[in-house]
Amino acid sequence: MKITILGCGFGTALSVLWDKGGHEITAWTKYEAEIEDIRRYGEHRKLLPGVAVSNRILFTTDISCVEGADIVVFAIPSKFVREVAEKVSSHISPETIILNVGKGFEEGTNKRLSQVIRECIPGNKIAVMAGPCHAEEVGRGIPTTVVIASDDENCAEFIQEQLQTNTFRIYINDDVAGCEIAAALKNPLALSCGIIEGMKLGDNTIAALMTRGLAEITRLGVAMGAKWETFAGLAGVGDVIVTCTSVHSRNHRAGILIGEGMSAEDAVARVGTVEGYGCCKIAYGIARELDVKTPIIDQLYKVCFEGNTPLESVSALMGRPQTSEKERYWNP
Repeated sequence: MKITILGCGFGTALSVLWDKGGHEITAWTKYEAEIEDIRRYGEHRKLLPGVAVSNRILFTTDISCVEGADIVVFAIPSKFVREVAEKVSSHISPETIILNVGKGFEEGTNKRLSQVIRECIPGNKIAVMAGPCHAEEVGRGIPTTVVIASDDENCAEFIQEQLQTNTFRIYINDDVAGCEIAAALKNPLALSCGIIEGMKLGDNTIAALMTRGLAEITRLGVAMGAKWETFAGLAGVGDVIVTCTSVHSRNHRAGILIGEGMSAEDAVARVGTVEGYGCCKIAYGIARELDVKTPIIDQLYKVCFEGNTPLESVSALMGRPQTSEKERYWNP
């Protein structure tokens, strides 16, 4: 396959993965300095230190590189997806399949990223990828499993057939909304778990937050049109586990700083792209609109945007009225 990957963060890991799989890879970034650094040192020193990048991979700042590609991969932070999609729309071939691997919502519209891409590039088949896949481990060839979702089953099966490798196993799913929502909403949970770790509250607290957080984002996801079963799979519980517990997660690292006493704004500035920070605000607003109870997201919002201390929010969660673990979405 001729594959063009937009974005050189996670995109670099995917470039390395699929280059080894025998595909022709072009990777785009708008930063010439980023390309020069990769070419000079043979690795992405800032994001993927120690992961060798083959000179077979073509790096470019020319957005027309999408022309003639079999698959174009969007590996772009959520806040830049529309900008990049608008730029490529006049260059991309109608037959090209678009695969979005970014996770989040568009701020201001609250739209899923595939919806944003669809608005800009209406004629192409679109799929999304979700699941537990840290770039650092994908680039090193650590066994990884993901899920590909598309409204077109043939599209999902084509990607599965072409892009699976002996270290990168792909499952398919027809719940595009569920996979995208789960992938986005797990980020505030990871930020919250980092806060708990920074507070040194222990494994019991983190396990409780992950479990009840998963129930919470499932409840909100179902209200947004997702299937609850999707949250029990790779896009949901799989991504929650890996993102909430790993030092590779920028959400987790930023949360640790907040738990140690740093302001949320300063923590995000230090770590870089922290999707859970902006997603928390979006999820908080959506939950209010849909009248869905999201106590963990509510308290994270208070910490990030209203000046609550983490201890105040933990106390508020522990002091909530007693309730049942049974959830409405468990019923047939």
